[in-house]
Amino acid sequence: MSNDGSIGEIVRHYSDVDEASRLRSGWFQLEQARTQELILRHLPPAPATIIDAGGGAGAYACWLAARGYHVHLIDPVAKHVAQARTASALQPEHPLASTEVGDARNLPHGDATADAVLLLGPLYHLVEREDRLACLREAHRVLRPGGLIWGAGISRFASLLDSLSSGFFDDPAFAPILARDLEEGQHRNPTGNPLYFTDAVFHRPDELSREFLDAGFRDVKLVAIEGPGWLARNFDRLWKDLQQRERLLAVVRKVESEPAVLGASSHIMAIGRKYRSNFHTCVLTARKAPSTPRLVSVGDTSGCRPSD
Repeated sequence: MSNDGSIGEIVRHYSDVDEASRLRSGWFQLEQARTQELILRHLPPAPATIIDAGGGAGAYACWLAARGYHVHLIDPVAKHVAQARTASALQPEHPLASTEVGDARNLPHGDATADAVLLLGPLYHLVEREDRLACLREAHRVLRPGGLIWGAGISRFASLLDSLSSGFFDDPAFAPILARDLEEGQHRNPTGNPLYFTDAVFHRPDELSREFLDAGFRDVKLVAIEGPGWLARNFDRLWKDLQQRERLLAVVRKVESEPAVLGASSHIMAIGRKYRSNFHTCVLTARKAPSTPRLVSVGDTSGCRPSD
């Protein structure tokens, strides 16, 4: 299971930084806009039950609750849960269904009780693969048959691209951090500088999809969240210009599924489905080898047949 030191470091990091305001600044605004777009693209109509595991200060949970969804938020950081409760109280007509401190590997919900699960943080903060699979299997357990999961990963190459575009590539203290990121995909920050983030795992796209498949999800689709848009020069100026903002979103949307672009996105979204066991048995077609499953779009039932 995950190293207790990593979990403690992650909780300390988020206790010290202001996660509640992050998505309102810089290129993180693109992250938020694209994440919302990708959620709404596949989400069933309200009212549906959503579990936002690792939901932070409630940015997405409260947004979905305001749209009429029944949203449960869980997060390991007490500060985040308190912030989510405050945000929920500001929309009394559409409050969160529940908020609690907890672990995405042990959800306080019954089997097959949710229509959708969001994992927009746990899959890069659970640094051991066994823990990520436990988290994904727990999401699979609480989903109803046919339910959907959205899981965000950080690209293996995010810190390289960020350091080059943000100007800290030449910091000697960052060099060993970057070397390990690229070699192992394990990000550690011994410097104490919060700009260099906290303990995390950085995925190659195929690694993220494989974890979803190994946890029992099918119809797995990989999508770049920001694409190359997060690297735009003078991002704030571009984003404030509504015409240029729409151009940027359109371009990112156009290349979101391009395999050559996925690794250049800071975040990658995997979207998967829990099959209706009494309806479908998925026949995963092979390309080069029988053991290599085909990744298909959400809702694509080709390669599936009615179960006997």
